[in-house]
Amino acid sequence: MSWSAVDSISSQGITFIVGLVLANLLSPAEYGLIGIITIFISISNTIVDSGFSNSLIRKQTVTDEDYSTTFTFNLVLSVIMYIILYLSSPSISLFFHHAQLVPTTRVLGIVIIINSIAIVQRTKLIKNIDFKRQAKISFISSIISGIIGILLAFLGFGVWALVAQQISRQSTNTIGLWVSAHWTPSLSFSKKSFNYQFSFGWKLLLSQIISTIWTEANSLIIGRCYSSATLGQYSRANQFSSLFSNNLTSIIQRVSFPVLSSMKNDEKRLKANYKKMIKVTMFISFIGMLTLAACSRPLIFVLIGEKWEDATKYLPILCFQFLLYPVRAINMNMLQVVGRTDQLLMLEIIKRTLALIPLSLGIFVSIYWMMWGSVVNGIIGYILNSYFSGRHINYSTLEQFMDILPSLIFGSVVALMMYSINFIGLSYLTTLFLQITVGIILIIVLGQVIKIEEYMELKQIVVSTVSKHCHRK
Repeated sequence: MSWSAVDSISSQGITFIVGLVLANLLSPAEYGLIGIITIFISISNTIVDSGFSNSLIRKQTVTDEDYSTTFTFNLVLSVIMYIILYLSSPSISLFFHHAQLVPTTRVLGIVIIINSIAIVQRTKLIKNIDFKRQAKISFISSIISGIIGILLAFLGFGVWALVAQQISRQSTNTIGLWVSAHWTPSLSFSKKSFNYQFSFGWKLLLSQIISTIWTEANSLIIGRCYSSATLGQYSRANQFSSLFSNNLTSIIQRVSFPVLSSMKNDEKRLKANYKKMIKVTMFISFIGMLTLAACSRPLIFVLIGEKWEDATKYLPILCFQFLLYPVRAINMNMLQVVGRTDQLLMLEIIKRTLALIPLSLGIFVSIYWMMWGSVVNGIIGYILNSYFSGRHINYSTLEQFMDILPSLIFGSVVALMMYSINFIGLSYLTTLFLQITVGIILIIVLGQVIKIEEYMELKQIVVSTVSKHCHRK
């Protein structure tokens, strides 16, 4: 878990810092262009994977033939998806009323193929729960791509600086995974292996496609019905919220799936570890997302300037929208662990059908109605996910909610105290400094006084890790 955290925090942290520099050099409209292309690349990457990587992780005994079959399938499918995207770029440009989308889509789309080449290598490291190597690779690729992106932005390349940053990051990451995984494909293809993995993966694929489409649907609606500048503002706010929501979810998901899969035949042990994982994860999530919402305006103004004012209005709502995202993802992981991808697919269909309501609000009313509708939809999604996953290990939605309620109250108290500092009338820099200082002090003091279980658990992990590191030194 520690190395998974280092991986996400270091790579995404560097990317975020680089993004701050680029946000001061580039315009919201240029960020909006990349946001539009990202929609189609995300869907393509989901199709290329097809759920096969999770199938390999879940399978107890995996042969070299299984890996080679997956590699060949991923590579061929990635080429097909890139060709489709290449040919569709004029239509995408016409739909969003932006001529520059044609060349940028065709160039940036190459990351689909680059990413597919390393899917199996990444899967092998995840299956072996080897996140240390992945952390080092992500760190190096983030540094290299960040330097390239900033350099090109300074030289006036505009949106192409963002394109070059993403391509160089995927390329260096792929090279690093190939070197670290110590595995070379044989380009063989086994029909038997393919059928086995497809039988598990096709339902997961459909659910992931539905999930990805609806995840990117807000961006699609904003880019089509509003403007690329508005989408750029939304994308920047979304990037801030992702610091906690997406990164925390990524950290937990990558570790929880292989670890919980190894316990799937021991229900008592599985439930105990599952409960602990949810409680600690949501303690971090509630504190991170609620405090981020509390200091969103001074944070954005200090870091990237007042030209991103609309992003300060979007960020708090996004924090509430993704507040329960980590626990929703962990619950979905459990359905994969127990092999119920049919229920996972059913849930995605139900939730995404409900998501049509906020999307309609975005089209016919306003962007704010769409975002608040998504908040309500996220709560409904949590209830559904926890109900179906909990049935398999006797862990009800009510029991799960009561487990995370203390953390929600704890995070809300800290966030409200931080938010109240906004009304003092100080400069944005001073306000942000005070909010961060007060927040840290409150977390430590309240944690020590109340001795909330999740805080004590995290404290013990930190103290133990530091103690072992000092002992080795």
